[in-house]
Amino acid sequence: MTTLIQPPNIESQRLILPNVTWQQYESLLNIFGDRSGLKLIYLEGTLEIFMPSAEHETIKKIVARLLERYAEELDIPLHGYGSTTFRRAATAQGLEPDECYCVGTIKELPDFAVEINLTSGGIDKLAIYRGLGIPEVLVWQNNRLTLYDLRDSIDLEVVSSQFFPGLDFQLLARYIQPQNQPQAIKDFLAAIRSK
Repeated sequence: MTTLIQPPNIESQRLILPNVTWQQYESLLNIFGDRSGLKLIYLEGTLEIFMPSAEHETIKKIVARLLERYAEELDIPLHGYGSTTFRRAATAQGLEPDECYCVGTIKELPDFAVEINLTSGGIDKLAIYRGLGIPEVLVWQNNRLTLYDLRDSIDLEVVSSQFFPGLDFQLLARYIQPQNQPQAIKDFLAAIRSK
């Protein structure tokens, strides 16, 4: 690997490195790819190395648990990929979703991804998801959920999911209570059963 000429931008638990080649990114994935807690995000020569906080991980986990319970309740065939690394050399893009799922059958790429953004800045992950061909991304930011449909060339904010039909994301957001996970999940199930 070559030495960086520009100093890296360090923001909380995030390191952004410019001018990183695809080969360098893949080498780093081979070295660090299986290490728990370290995420490598790559977009056209810029590499972001991110270490999620405990708060990030607890929010990610409760969102995943709520989605999975919803799928069980409605008999949606959900296949979890977790935070697997997805990359495409042709578009020079790669990332590890916080959580992701295939619906129906297992596919090469997930249908639906979840991103938890507690800080601003960093690489545009929606651009990477779009470039990889992942159709829907649910983003938790500023204590709210936003669902994006990425099937076209723009990031379209939508209120309903093709993969989680009937799911009210505003209702789901009310039960993202990391310090109260077991009760929040029970309360969420009671709320969707009463509809």
